[in-house]
This record gives sequence, structure tokens and C-alpha cells, in this order.
Amino acid sequence: MPSNQLRSFYPALSVLLGATFWGVIWYPMRLLEDQGLGGIWLTLILYATSLVASLPFTYRSARELVRSPGWLALLMLSAGWTNIAFVEAVLEGNILRVLLLFYLSPLWATLMGRAFLGERISRIAWASLAIAMTGALVMLWNPETGVPWPEDRADWFALTAGFAFALSNVATRAVQDVSVAAKVLCVWGGVTAMALIMITVLAAPIPQISLATFSGAVALGFFGILVMTVLIQYGVTRLPVYRAAVITFVELVAGAVSQALLTDELVTLREWGGGALIVLGAYLAARASNKDA
Repeated sequence: MPSNQLRSFYPALSVLLGATFWGVIWYPMRLLEDQGLGGIWLTLILYATSLVASLPFTYRSARELVRSPGWLALLMLSAGWTNIAFVEAVLEGNILRVLLLFYLSPLWATLMGRAFLGERISRIAWASLAIAMTGALVMLWNPETGVPWPEDRADWFALTAGFAFALSNVATRAVQDVSVAAKVLCVWGGVTAMALIMITVLAAPIPQISLATFSGAVALGFFGILVMTVLIQYGVTRLPVYRAAVITFVELVAGAVSQALLTDELVTLREWGGGALIVLGAYLAARASNKDA
């Protein structure tokens, strides 16, 4: 294989592997929940493990956090809620439905980029917004009430996780003078700090779990969250935005296949139709980003 093809092959493979694992990580999370470790405590252990394991490579970047304290504080808050809400959503909801609602994030990111960063919205981007929003309305349509509305907590978690993820992306783009290491430190530190605060405020009881269950959560934090993040970051920093975004759609495929094989959860025809529009909208948003880059 020629060297120029190798230069694009390995980043693409990195994104492919990372996105695939994101699509199936719900399964080990649910196994840990079955052993008594779920929700906010599971999130805390996963991301605290990633934070501690990354410190030898990220602690020096802590001095950069004073450069844009407002934006970096927003990054910590939005990343914190993104990951806490996502974990709760995949533990409680229909996996593919959760992933599709989360994939509305390009819609929110486009609007936030315009509002906060003054980014131009192209015609393709406007089309992606209209298509993705139509898909969301179809998926959330409630025949009983006659209006589109989230049907349960999992829907709310998925929607707000996608919204917060878009907000974290805007904050990331706003601090171009801050290193990737500092941003990673903000993300994992934000999730850990928010989880601790929520546990304290909600007085969440300490789960009574075995050492094996705790060790499994630590292993998932290191070999799952940490490794996945490194794979995705390595790939997206070396690939065009459009190509990287398209490859990450494999997360939906992995989620759909793993759901079919490992659960008895069903996806209705209406959800498939709405989801297809959301994916098309995200695809067009990625193309728009590529042309604007």
C-alpha cells in the first residue's frame, strides 16, 4: 500500500474502531448495572479512571486553563452532562432510538455555531437542519397526544446529551489556542466533578458491589472510554471533517446490530423513518462543514 494511502488508512481505521466501540459500549454498561453499579456511580468510575490514567500526559496542560476560563468552564459543564446523560440514556432506553436522538447534535451545533461564533450557515446546512428536525418530529410524534414530545426519561437524556455535546463542540472550537491535552483534561475532569456534585446533592447511596464489578468498571473506563477517546481523537485530527463524520456513522450500525443480537428491543417503522432523516441531516451537515473548512 502506498505511503499516502497508509497515512489516511490508519486514521480512518482508528475512527472506525472507536465509533464501533461507542456503538456497543452500552452492553458492558448494562452488565455492570445488572451487578448493582449503574447510573451516576458507573459514570463516575468510568471517567475518573480515564482522568487518572491520562494525568501523566495531561497534567502539564493544566496551566493552559487560565487562557479562556469562561469557554473552558462551559466545556467542562457541557461535557459533564453529555456523558452522564448518555450513560443514563443507554441504560434506560431503546439503544437505537437513543443513538438516533443523540445524533441530532449536528443540528444543535450548527445553530450554536451561528449564535455564539458567528459562523455562516450554508444552504446545505439549512437543508440538513430542516431534514434532521423533521426526522426528530417523526420519531418523537406521540399518537395519543397528537404532538411530538419525548416519551420517557431516556428520550430526555438522549436529547439533552446531544444538545450538550454540540455545546461542548462549540466551546472546543472557541479555544483554538488551548491544546488537545488541556481540552481532554477539561472533558474528563468535568464529567468526574459533575458526577461527584450530583452524587452529593442527590445523596445517591454508595452501591453495594463486589470487587469484580468495581474492577470491571475500572477496566471499561481504561480500555473502553480512554482507548476509544484516543482512537477517535487520533483519527479526526488527521482526516477531513466530512470523511471522519461519515465514518462515525458506523456507531449507529454497531448499535443497531448489537441491539438486534443482544436484546429483544424493537424499533418501529416510524422510528426507522425518523431516524433515516436524522442520519441524512447529519450527513449533509458533515458535507456542509467540509465545504466551509
